[in-house]
Amino acid sequence: MSPGIDLLLRNVRIVTCTDDACSITPPAFLAVLGGHIAGLGPMSQLDPAARAQREIDAQGALLTPGLIDCHTHLVYAGHRAREFEMRLQGASYEEIARAGGGIVSTVKLTREAVTADLYAQSARRAQQLMAHGVTTVEIKSGYGLSLKDELKCLHVARELGEHLPLTVRTTLLAAHALPPEYAGRSGDYIAHVAGHIVPEAARLRLADAVDAFCENIAFDLLQTRQVFEAAKRAGLPVKLHAEQLSNMHGAALAAEFDALSADHLEHVDEAGVMAMARAGTVAVMLPGAFYFLRDTNVPPIDLFRKHGVAMAVATDCNPGSSPTTHLPLMMNMACTLFRMTPAEALLGVTRHAARALGLAETHGTIELGKVADFCLWDVDHPAELAYTIAASPLRARFHGGRDHLA
Repeated sequence: MSPGIDLLLRNVRIVTCTDDACSITPPAFLAVLGGHIAGLGPMSQLDPAARAQREIDAQGALLTPGLIDCHTHLVYAGHRAREFEMRLQGASYEEIARAGGGIVSTVKLTREAVTADLYAQSARRAQQLMAHGVTTVEIKSGYGLSLKDELKCLHVARELGEHLPLTVRTTLLAAHALPPEYAGRSGDYIAHVAGHIVPEAARLRLADAVDAFCENIAFDLLQTRQVFEAAKRAGLPVKLHAEQLSNMHGAALAAEFDALSADHLEHVDEAGVMAMARAGTVAVMLPGAFYFLRDTNVPPIDLFRKHGVAMAVATDCNPGSSPTTHLPLMMNMACTLFRMTPAEALLGVTRHAARALGLAETHGTIELGKVADFCLWDVDHPAELAYTIAASPLRARFHGGRDHLA
């Protein structure tokens, strides 16, 4: 081990994750230099004379990769508690949206919010994610729905990553809903998204990817294709909200464009799953929205397993259908509601979540040379992370090798 190590963890039990399973090492050490993992191995191989600027005896705590929330709508203003009441009284997601509620109601509040207030509201949610072990988060726009306001949301997301100990990946989701000023003119709006918003977000380097909501209450396949073609011209990868409420065959379209991920997927068919498998597109499970909307159509987990499609798990943090910042709770829901295994759930918020953000080379596993993002947990077995419903056994969270006590 080279001298001048920044951080040395002793007596940790490291969770190592392959594509299929997770295992635990015997007591081990981990060394950090320059924000990256510079050494790791069994305690028997650690030089007794090894020293570091900061040393921690973990006393057998479990160490996992830092958790990655690969699908959030974190930047928005206000809340939609009234719609929650309406839904309990029988109104459907579609009925609320068609009545002028839903996404468009949050758009109004977000457009009206000054940047400082929007940042403050969003930072509180980001800090809640971090308190549950999240070290990397994807943040979508989509509550501005105009060039000015979409860029405002992306700026706020970038600022969160600059000011908080959190890695932020931004996704442009201008094709989220039809803004009121374009009522009855969805084609014109998509032309504006493809011709102006996508190129400008790319030019300003505010977006790491482009997303769209392909659904019967949002945008169709042809319109989604226009957005994806604009993203391709701008050199940006794509993601897609696909098959949440119906089978629009969006997953197959996403795969055609080598999408990083297709998300929700409650109604995807086997052809769509097979297309995703061929493209290496990750399936992102969003059990919070499934639960909150009281859906009954479970994503086809067995088909994803059968065809070798990697499954990620995320909060879908948003004001209308998944108002949560508790990623470990989503692991529990992925197991209880979707029948994923605890190992699949952990892979879904680490290794496979990194793939869904295009970060597999640097994040998501504990390996030499990777970014030193990891968490210490006071648990005996990784299954406990999905087993626990509310309390968090997080002892400490490390971002770039710097620790933040839980």
